[in-house]
Amino acid sequence: MTGGTKLYLLDANVLITANRDYYSMEMVPVFWDWLLHMAELGHVKMPLETLEEVRDGGGKAKKDALVTWLNRADVYKKLVLDEDADPGIVTEVIAKGYAPDLDDTELDEVGRDPFLIAYAAADPDNRVVVSIEVSSPAKKRANRRVPDVCRDNSVTCCNTFAMLRDLGFTTTWVKPAD
Repeated sequence: MTGGTKLYLLDANVLITANRDYYSMEMVPVFWDWLLHMAELGHVKMPLETLEEVRDGGGKAKKDALVTWLNRADVYKKLVLDEDADPGIVTEVIAKGYAPDLDDTELDEVGRDPFLIAYAAADPDNRVVVSIEVSSPAKKRANRRVPDVCRDNSVTCCNTFAMLRDLGFTTTWVKPAD
């Protein structure tokens, strides 16, 4: 494993898209076992705000096998990042990445992404945001994309596949014996 020193913080879309499109829980259970193992080792986590977004089945997530899995106490405990967001950093992420004067409607539209980015901004040398969003620098205000907001806040961002390569995922992975 080459990425042992980094903590990868997952955007909700990473799990939703993986389950829906290419690593469905029914077809590729090894991915989910591996992900949970990486979470146990402290290499992969989800901030509470992001995890709840998927777990509650809100937004783009629907109540499916993924939501059921995330609602298991053991999965939740291993995957959740056990810390609180620094409100000052969240405010800074919003101001630098979106706009300092977002109205309530825009804040709703932005959702929980500023929290995800703020957790990474709290330790930018050791944390990476993982998102499937694609950079779109022309987007403005609440329409900004995670990679662009990360860049504006000096936070590293990568996609799911870069994280998988860095952490050495293969479909032949077998959980080590305890």
